[in-house]
Order: sequence, then C-alpha cells, then structure tokens
Amino acid sequence: MNPETATPRRTVTAAVVQASAPLFDTPTALARAEELIREAAAGHGAEVVVLPEAFLGGYPKGLDFGITVGSRTPAGRELFRRCHAAAIDVPGPEVAAIAAVTRELGCHAVVGAVERQGGTLYCVALFFGPDGYLGLHRKLMPTAAERYLWGQGDGSTLPVVDTGAARIGAAICWENYMPLFRTAMYAKGVDLWCAPTVDDRDAWQATMRHIALEGRCFVLGACQYLRRDGLPADLHPAQGDEPGTVLIGGGSVIVSPLGEVLAGPLRDGQGILTAELDLDDLVRARFDFDPTGHYARPDVFTLHVDESPHATVTGG
Repeated sequence: MNPETATPRRTVTAAVVQASAPLFDTPTALARAEELIREAAAGHGAEVVVLPEAFLGGYPKGLDFGITVGSRTPAGRELFRRCHAAAIDVPGPEVAAIAAVTRELGCHAVVGAVERQGGTLYCVALFFGPDGYLGLHRKLMPTAAERYLWGQGDGSTLPVVDTGAARIGAAICWENYMPLFRTAMYAKGVDLWCAPTVDDRDAWQATMRHIALEGRCFVLGACQYLRRDGLPADLHPAQGDEPGTVLIGGGSVIVSPLGEVLAGPLRDGQGILTAELDLDDLVRARFDFDPTGHYARPDVFTLHVDESPHATVTGG
C-alpha cells in the first residue's frame, strides 16, 4: 500500500481507573476523582476516562445495615442516613466540579456515583465531556443487598454519548449480565462499553471479554480497590477489622472488540490502565458478527424498550 494514500488510523486513548475514596467522605472523594481524571488525561494522554461504580457516594462493602427479613434496626437506619448524606445531587456542586475539569482538559469521563433524589438513592454512571455534564444512567436493577440502599432506574436514562469519534455507553456492575439490556445498548451503536463495577472476581473477566465479543465493542471495565481502612473506624465489615484487609480487590481491564485483553486485569492495588484503541477494529470485528445488524433475525426476535420516564405522581 502506498503510504501517501493509506487511510489514517482513527484512534482513541482510553483509561480505566482502579481506586476508591474514604466511605462517607464526599469532599475527599470529589477531590480524588478530579485528581485521577487529571492524571489519566494529562499524565497518560487519555481522551476517555472511566471511574468505578459508586466512587462518589461510596460502596459500603461488607455492611449489613441491621436487616433481617421483616425487621430493621435503629443502627441500620442511621447507617442509611449516612449513606444518604454522602450521596450527591444531580445536578449539584460535585457534578459541576467534574464538568469543569473535563471542559478544561477536553476529555470525556464516565464516573460512578450514588445519586440522592428525595428519600431514594440511585447508583448511577455520570457522563462528562468537553462541553461539561452530558447526562446519567441509573442502574436498572440493584443486586441482592444493594436493594436495601438503591432504587431502580427506568428506561429514560439509557444514553449513548456520541463523542464525534466513538459512541460511549455504560452498564453498571451486574447490569452487564442482563441480555436484553445489552441488546438495547448494542442497537444504539455503542462502541466504547464502560463497565463501572465493584465485582472483583476472576469470573468477571469472562463477562468483560464476552461482552466485547458479543457487542463487537471495546470494553472499559473499572473496578474499585478498597481496603478496610477506607471505612470509618466505627463500622465493622464482615471481612474483618484489620486495616489492610482488602474489601474490593480490583480487576480493572480493557478489552478489544475481538475479546483480546489490551490492558490488565489490574490486581493488588490502585492504578490507571490505558490503551490506544484503533477504532477501525470496530468495523473489522463486525465483519462476521453484528448482534443487532446482519447477524440479527428480526423476523424471529424483537425487543421493545420503554425509554419513557416513570414518575409516581404526574399532573397537568
């Protein structure tokens, strides 16, 4: 091929952040998020940065909130109050602060957070870009004991953000296991599948690689790395009270559209993984499989997605 007529490579540098912030200390979490986005963008050249699930607001790993079937305790109610106080408003000052950072740096970021709306909390992924705050995705189905803490999102917050170079979407933790959710996102043309999570199991790596292969998209998996000393001293997680006990062990990873691991998985500490993504690999991968295109069978299978907001009380 003549180098003068060759098509220039279309690339995006992506970063996944493996870190955590002290539980119930939202000012420190915000400062840490700003620092990490700056480090990824300015220090590593990242144009897209993904932070883990519940980075702002906190993930109370190992705490039971005093719940048994049919019973709650005063101590558990007080612990929920602390979660509520640590959550953020959207829009709000924390969102504005991160928006200012991405505007300054000219990058995109997906940040895991806990949103507070009235008496209900939601696990969310916040989207930011060179124009500031772009929107959010609310986790559709909290997993197991997370249902003590978080409400369910609806179909009105399933954005796919077009950066001009690629389309970014997000699935939070075990939403990645929901086949119909994945199908809906594939139909939106997602190129960079962001997966903020706290799932640190080895088995999670198979999920990240499967989604990359199934969706023929890049997968950016960002997991927390949290130790016992990241929780207040008065709390007692099930894993024990030794300060160095690892509560969430990481496993952040970047995967290509053909399921090849480009970076990670990262273990045994905090850090930032980066990879240069060749966007033409998206087309190369979809040559023989496009899940909602030429490999779909709409004459046999259809999926209806309700993207309308569902409010408890409406009025004209």
